[in-house]
Amino acid sequence: MIHSVYPIAQAGYDSAGQASADIKRQLKQLGVDSKIIRRVAVACYEAEMNLIIHSLGGAMELSIEDGWITLQIHDKGPGIPDVELAKKEGFSTAGEDARSLGFGAGMGLPNMMRNTDDFLIASQVGVGTLMIMKFKLV
Repeated sequence: MIHSVYPIAQAGYDSAGQASADIKRQLKQLGVDSKIIRRVAVACYEAEMNLIIHSLGGAMELSIEDGWITLQIHDKGPGIPDVELAKKEGFSTAGEDARSLGFGAGMGLPNMMRNTDDFLIASQVGVGTLMIMKFKLV
C-alpha cells in the first residue's frame, strides 16, 4: 500500500502542479501503465488547480491498494453552492486573478469526471468540498 498527502495552499500559484508532478513520478516508478498515468495526471492537476483557485486551502491524498489508485481531495471551504452546475463544461466561478493566468475555463470537474473510473463529489457551503477519484489498475 502507498499513501501520500499533499497540502495545497489557497492561491498557491507558485507551487501549482507540484503535487500532480510528484504523483505522476510515483506512478511511473511503480511501472503503472502510461495510459492510466495520463488519466490520473489530468484529473490530479485539475483537482490541484481547483484547490488553488477556489478553496481556502486543503489537501490531496494518494492511495494505491487492492488494484486501485485513489485520490481524495478535501478543502476547508467555501463549498460549492450548486454542484450540478459546477459539473457543466464551461461553467466557472474563477476570479480575475486565476483568469489572468489562463485558468478558469470551467473544464476542471468535467475533465476529472471524464478521466476517472469512479468519481464522487460532496460539498457544503461554508464547510468545504470532498472529492474521491478512483482509477482501476488493469
